[in-house]
Amino acid sequence: MSRIALYLIAFISATAPLAAQNTPYSKEVEEKIKRVENGLAGWVKLEGSTGGWNLQERMKTHNIHGVSVAVIHNYKVEWAKGYGFADTADKRPVTTNTLFQAASISKSLNAMGVLQLADKKQIDIHKNVNDYLKSWKFPEDSFTNTTKLTTAHLLSHTGGLTIHGFPGYSWTDSIPTDNQILDGQRPANTRAVRSQFAPGTKYQYSGGGTTISKKIIMDVSGQEYDVYMWNQVLGPIGMSNSFYKQPPPPQAFKVLATAYRANGQPLKGNFHIYPEQAADGLWTTPYDLGLYIIEMQLSLQGKSNKVLSKEMATTMVTPYVEKHNGLGVFIETKGDQKYFNHGGANEGFRCQYYGSFENGNGVVVMVNSDNGSIIGEIINSVATVYGWKDFYNPIVKKEVKPSLEKLKSYEGNYQLGANKFTFTLQNDRLFVSQNGNKAVPMYFTSDDTFFIMEVNAELQFTATDGKIDTLFIKQNGGEYKAKRI
Repeated sequence: MSRIALYLIAFISATAPLAAQNTPYSKEVEEKIKRVENGLAGWVKLEGSTGGWNLQERMKTHNIHGVSVAVIHNYKVEWAKGYGFADTADKRPVTTNTLFQAASISKSLNAMGVLQLADKKQIDIHKNVNDYLKSWKFPEDSFTNTTKLTTAHLLSHTGGLTIHGFPGYSWTDSIPTDNQILDGQRPANTRAVRSQFAPGTKYQYSGGGTTISKKIIMDVSGQEYDVYMWNQVLGPIGMSNSFYKQPPPPQAFKVLATAYRANGQPLKGNFHIYPEQAADGLWTTPYDLGLYIIEMQLSLQGKSNKVLSKEMATTMVTPYVEKHNGLGVFIETKGDQKYFNHGGANEGFRCQYYGSFENGNGVVVMVNSDNGSIIGEIINSVATVYGWKDFYNPIVKKEVKPSLEKLKSYEGNYQLGANKFTFTLQNDRLFVSQNGNKAVPMYFTSDDTFFIMEVNAELQFTATDGKIDTLFIKQNGGEYKAKRI
């Protein structure tokens, strides 16, 4: 039987629910789940506040149809749970077996696949990629004449390459080949993947570079990409509800989540196709990604080598060129704990995972929406409930109550480029809506300065000749002015 046939049979059998996921949780775990569900929190907390948001309420606030969560504790997936709908038209609920697009989280598993080739001495990640590429070659240029482009550069986003990400293709589009994508030739909808500066100079995110690493896997292994990834990574880890095949196999459709815009409307065709695969094409569940996190954690301790040796797993999470990026992962330090992590954003999907270097902690959150605001709120709640020291440290602010007359003076519309902010008074509290989206409450720290829970920014109303005419915004080091209209 061919490897492709074995792969498809494995997936067909995997669409049945996993027994471990259907086993009732203990009273202690159920209590933790309830605390997580009722403890969602953002970047800021009000002074004196002890509670958090309810998950279902926040889904309504963010207009998110479906959420799926898995929590890793003591090197095990302690619980996994789905909320809301995978598809609202047929009222199909999110379960622990509902598959979401992992988007750029695909790069983490891809890195494992590439590094396994290095573990087997089939490639050297510090040598010229063209030593291993056969069916396509990276065009040498003035930048790579001095410093050769390596596999380590590709996986760490330090190759100086173009193409940050890919928009995907609809079901009516012609799907390009890998070579067409890399050379920016029709029907590819992105430009060619080429040098912008010398490799190894600095970090610059490049899904294009990850796509080159896909070609290395195929050319060295002699296998189709999705087959190799199933045989060497997903299958050995036990990720039986996951695959890189694009488009998805027909038998999988009954468990695929539908993608939705931030306004709650579905994408045409339910989701986009991502032929790049390595950069963005993984379909999976939080439970399965939890198994990946655990395998990495155990490999780092030399307690498992289903995919990588301890040495190669350590290489994967070691900063390369800059301190925050490893190979296929990002590195964050919270207090005295380090975490490997990655996020993802495809059309209609958002996701994020964290895995601790030590102590066996982790979390995965996936949503079928362009609005991923709830993801950080859930992760903050998990970190709080499970006692991840120094992981969640919100800014504490004291709320003041401006006069009703003052609040009324702020009502109206303010324009910043294509963005319109609308302020309305509701039950003696001012609310703000951006571009007609759902209005959220404002919290004042002085008569004219305020914040909102959803966005980490400082906002202030300013006046000219005593008349309010400007909304001043400070965010991510930038300063912006929205003029009253």
